[in-house]
Amino acid sequence: MIGVDICATSVKLVNIQRQQGIFHLKSYAIERLLPGAVVDKLIVDTELVGEAISRAAKRCQLAGSDAATAVSGSAVITKIIDMDMLLNDIERESQIRLDADQYIPYPLEEVNLDFEVIGPSLVDDSMVQVLLAASRSENVDQRVDSLAFGGLNTKIVDIESHAIERAFNVMVDGLPGAPQLIALVDVGHHQTTLYIVKDGEFVYSREQLFGGAQLTEAIQNRYGLSFEEATISKRERSLPDDYYYEILTPFMESAIQQITRSLQFYFSSSPFSSIDHLVLSGGSSAIPGLPGMVQQKLGVPVTIANPFVNMSVDPYLDNEQLMNDAPGLMAACGLALRSFD
Repeated sequence: MIGVDICATSVKLVNIQRQQGIFHLKSYAIERLLPGAVVDKLIVDTELVGEAISRAAKRCQLAGSDAATAVSGSAVITKIIDMDMLLNDIERESQIRLDADQYIPYPLEEVNLDFEVIGPSLVDDSMVQVLLAASRSENVDQRVDSLAFGGLNTKIVDIESHAIERAFNVMVDGLPGAPQLIALVDVGHHQTTLYIVKDGEFVYSREQLFGGAQLTEAIQNRYGLSFEEATISKRERSLPDDYYYEILTPFMESAIQQITRSLQFYFSSSPFSSIDHLVLSGGSSAIPGLPGMVQQKLGVPVTIANPFVNMSVDPYLDNEQLMNDAPGLMAACGLALRSFD
C-alpha cells in the first residue's frame, strides 16, 4: 500500500517495499496544495486535493494502487475500555455499538469506528483492554473521495499520530546513546505537536497552534510577497541578507519557546524533569540553524527525524533532496508501513 499524507500545504506519497528482509524506499512525491484546499485538517476542495494526489501518483508511477491515509488526532475520539476476554470480534463489535453513546458524542450513523484488543485489563483478569477509535464519517469520506479522485483506492484510514509512531519506531534504533525518554517535536504548518516517547512507547502528546505558517506570513509582510512567492523563497533560501536576523532568528526563538512550554507542561504532570534526547520532525523542522539552536538552549542532543535512515533507498532518488524532505514524511512513511502489519 502507498502511504498518503494530506496536510495543509501539500500531499505526500511514500512507496515502501521489502527487499531481502529490509525496507526499501522505492519512490516518494510531494505535491504542493493551493492555500484553502485543506483548512484545519479538513479537506475543503476534494477535487484540488485529488488532482495533487493524481500528479504525485503519476510521478511515482502508482496510479491505481491501494493506499493508506490518515485523519488527524484532533478529529478522532479514542477510548480504552475493558471488555470480557471471551468475546469474539463480532460479539465485541455488537457490544460496542450497544454502548456507543457512553463513548461517542455523535449518532452512530454519523461515525466510522474501529477497535483493537491491546492487552490484559489492569482491573480484572477475565477482561481485556480494548482501544476504541471513532471519527465523524465526513472526515473519513473526504479523504477516501480525494484519493479516489487521484486514482488511488483507500484500503486503510489510520490516525496520524499512530502513523508517526510507526515511522518513529523504525528509526529510533539509530539514535545515539539508547535514550530512555525522548521528545519528538513535529513542527507542521499551523501546529506543533510534542510527543513523549518512554522506552519506545508514545505516552503523552500536546498540540500547540504554532508552525511554519507564521514564518511564511512574516516573509510576506516584510518583503511584500504573495503566499506562493514567500513559500518558494523560504524553500529555496533566496531571500535578502537581513532575513536571517530580522525574520528567521525570531521565528526560531519562538519555536524554542513553544517547545520549552510544552515540555514544562509534561514535566508538571509526570515524575520526570528532563529528557534524554529531542527529535525534530515536520516540514518546518529542517530550517537551517534550528536544530543547533534547540540543542544549545535546551542542553540535550537533538536529531532531525529521518524515517528512512535504516532503509535502503532506490538509486534513482536524489539523496540530498530526500534528506531535506525526510522530516516531513514521517506520517506518509508510517502509513506506507501498514503494508507490512
